[in-house]
Formats: sequence, structure tokens, C-alpha cells
Amino acid sequence: MSTSALTPVFVRLKLSLLRNGLRQSSGRRAAYISSVVVTLLFAALQLIGLIALRGNDHAASVVVLLTGVLALGWAVMPLFFPSGDETLDPTRLVMLPLRPRPLVSALLVASLVGIGPLFTLCLAVGSAFATAHGATAVVVSVIAVPLALLVCVALARAVAAANIRLLTSRKGRDLAVLSGLVIAVGIQIVNFGAQRLGDAGGLSALDPVAAVLRWLPPASAIGAVDSASEGSYAAAAGQLALSVIALALLLGSWQRSLTKLMTTPDGSTLAAASEPTRKESTSTFHHLLPEGRTGTVMQRSLRYVWRDPKTKAAWVTALAIGLIVPMFNALQGTGSVYFACFAAGMLGIQMYNQFGQDTSAFWMVALTISSTKDAYAELRARALALLVITLPYTALVTVLTASLLGNWKALPEVLGLSFALLGAMLATGAVASARFPYSIPQDSAYKNVAPGQGGLAWISIFGGMISAAVLCAPVITLTILLHAKSGESATWVLLPVGAAYGLLIGWAGVRLAAPQTAKRLPEILTAVSKG
Repeated sequence: MSTSALTPVFVRLKLSLLRNGLRQSSGRRAAYISSVVVTLLFAALQLIGLIALRGNDHAASVVVLLTGVLALGWAVMPLFFPSGDETLDPTRLVMLPLRPRPLVSALLVASLVGIGPLFTLCLAVGSAFATAHGATAVVVSVIAVPLALLVCVALARAVAAANIRLLTSRKGRDLAVLSGLVIAVGIQIVNFGAQRLGDAGGLSALDPVAAVLRWLPPASAIGAVDSASEGSYAAAAGQLALSVIALALLLGSWQRSLTKLMTTPDGSTLAAASEPTRKESTSTFHHLLPEGRTGTVMQRSLRYVWRDPKTKAAWVTALAIGLIVPMFNALQGTGSVYFACFAAGMLGIQMYNQFGQDTSAFWMVALTISSTKDAYAELRARALALLVITLPYTALVTVLTASLLGNWKALPEVLGLSFALLGAMLATGAVASARFPYSIPQDSAYKNVAPGQGGLAWISIFGGMISAAVLCAPVITLTILLHAKSGESATWVLLPVGAAYGLLIGWAGVRLAAPQTAKRLPEILTAVSKG
């Protein structure tokens, strides 16, 4: 089949998958529409900001760096955050009589349909507008804007295709975990870069970095607009050429990955099939767990953390960020002991979408839930499994942060706040798991949510986090009052108060989520089995 005939098919397929996913429930449609509105609003604000930057002496440095960060996001985000759809998963096309070259073109066009490409296009247009001065620069921007967008999309698809079996491969599990660490460290590098920018006294600190980045695709395409504005037409032509070459290389790499996927078997599967079956031994740790349903569910949840590639990657990323944020800020001398609460927040997120991590196997769990009592026992055990890791880790991060800053007096109150926050996130996570479940596809290495459920996932997580912050308001208010009236002499009381409040609010959240779980069990089963 030729490219011209194949492309419309994939575009219609993507639109059909999106439309059918939204038809499943009004709640899913509302969540998706809300996420679209928020994304477009943010894109519009960014566009206005870039337009306002026009005429600034350092506008070119800002837009070049923005394009570089955007390209980095396209490269890594599809692997670890909700995105993608069935049309972008090449393993689903292995059995079809399609040639890689027209398939690449069709998938590339289909990839341009979505909120992500529209957001990128808005930023690229704003970047070009901020730096384009003169007719020649405008002509160059007409070429540079779509070129930068195509390089970003091709980069994401090439990386995704090259790593499509990463998270499902036995040999790739450790690499997936390390990738989570890379993202965690990368986020902090951006954070500290922004802090240094503020300390340096303005946008002029960006110029040295931008001078190098403007020759790296796809930032070079936007850099070509600035070069044309300054009359450096040879430099502009060279920068555009670099982006064109990068696009060609990415498409070639993508095509080779597709060819390999469609013509060779999965080596990890063959290796796994040839390995002899070994009888598992029960860990001594599991003997310490309670008997009955509680211990069984806790053991199952902890094994997910250790064995399931996606669950392990999520946990390692949360553990790394939860430690890096307070540690790096403390080492930089700009941190506060209250940053230790970040560890509790990152680990509390793991309570969200508890049933989604079971995927289609959740039906076996659903068979054991016939009443509110059963649902309560299930959710309580899952929360306890999280506490086995989160409680000692939160205490460890708090102690390390206090020691680095030399602020031991604040240790009890920060621990109390962290425990209160952890309890609040367990409560909202239990409710979100019952009200907003979504599927985590296991047949795709670079998707963490099924098509049509991305907005639902984001609304569930961020809505729950905001609710958790609101639930912590009493403890935060008490902290402020104690500091205002008694100084630091009475803040030690926040440790038992915060721990008791976290325990109470966590218990209340599980209690509230139990009847909803029992009542909505068929809907939950349908949602988590979608992928």
C-alpha cells in the first residue's frame, strides 16, 4: 500500500480510537475535555508571553532554550507518562502486510494529530514571532516552524520504537528503572538551572548556553529565524540544514526500528522461554506480614513493586525525586527542612489507580469482593503495603534533610507534617482509585494509560493531590499558630498530632472509598481491563 493511501487510514484510525474511547462514559469525556482546555489555556499563555518577548535583546536565547527543552520532553515523556495510542504502537502492526517506509510516513502524519503537537506548534509559532524581523526571517520561519515540530515528533517516535520492548523485556527492566532516575535528575537540573538564572541577574545568563544549543536540532531551526533576522543568511541556511539532516536521520532510525520489529522475534521472550522453571521461595519478610487477606494483598502489592517493570519504574522515580529535591536544595544552601515533605508527596502518588496496576488480572481480585467489608479489607491492605515503604523512607529523608541543614529543632514538626500529608494522599488515592480508575497497557512499553483515558488519569492524580493539600490544612494551620504564639518551643507536639491526623484521615479515606469500590466494581473492572 502506498503512502498516499495509507496515511488517511491511520489518521482516521487515530480519530476513531479517540472518539470511541470518549464514548465510554460522560466522566471520561469531561476529564478529557478539561485536560484539553487546561493544556490549550497554558499554550495560549505561553504564546502570549513569547509574543510579548518580541524586541527583547535576549529573546533568541529564551526561545532556543525553550525549543531544546521541548524536544527533550518529546524524547523522554512518551516512555514514562500517559500518552500515545494504538496507531503509534508498531508491535500491533507486525502481522499486517505493510512496508516500513510508507508506514513511517503514515505514522508521522498520524502523530501530528493531538494536543501535544498542537501545544508544540503554538510554542514554535510564538518562538518564531519573537525572533522574526524582516521579510527574509518571516520566510525562514515558515520553514522552521513545521520543521521543528516534525523533528520533535520524529524524535519521540524514533525513541519509542527503539524502546518498544524495553519495559516488557527481562533484560530491559533495570534500564527502565535507570531511565526513571535519569528523568528525576534531569528535572532537578532544570530546577537548579532556573535558580542559577535568577541568581545571575537576568536572561543574559542564557546567552552562552543558547549559543551552543542554537546549532543543535530542532533548536537550530528556531535559531535560523534569528540568524536571518540579523542578516546571517549563511548561518540560517546551515541551521535549517542541520534540522533537515536530523529529521532524515530520525526517520531512518525509526524505519530501521520498525523493520527490526516486523522481521525479527522478541529475543527476550525466546530467552525467557528457554529458561528452566524455578520454584519460588517465600521470603522471610513475607512471614512478618499479617495472616489472612491483609497479608496476602500486601504481599501481592509488594511483589508488583519488585517485579512489574512499570510499577518498579514508577516507584524508583518517586523514590529518587523524593530524595533528590530536598537533598539538592539543602546542598545548594537554598533549601528548607520543609522540602522533606516532598518525599511523602511523591510516594503518596503511588496510592492512586491501585486497581489499574492489576490490569486485566483485576477480575480475580474482583471475584473476592462481594461487599463493602471486602472492599475495605482490600484497600486497607494496599494502603498498608505502601506504608511499609513510605513510612521509613519519609522518616529517613526528613532526618537527612535536617542533618544537612543543621536544623534538628524542626525535625518533629516536619515529620508530623509529612505523616499528615502521607495520610491525606492515601485517603484521596483510595477514593480516586474507586472513582477514576484507568488502564495501564502492558502490551506497550511507552504507554501508561489506554487511549482516551489520558485526561482521566491526569485529572485523577492532580485533583487528588489538590484535595490532599486541602485536607492537610488543619495541621498546616496549627503549625503556623504554634510558630506565631510559642515559637519553636511547642512545635514538637506536631509530631504526634500529625501522625494521629494522618492515620485518622487515611482510615477515613479508605472507609469512604470502600462502598464506592463495591458499588462500582463492574465499571472499575471494565476501565482497568481496557488496555
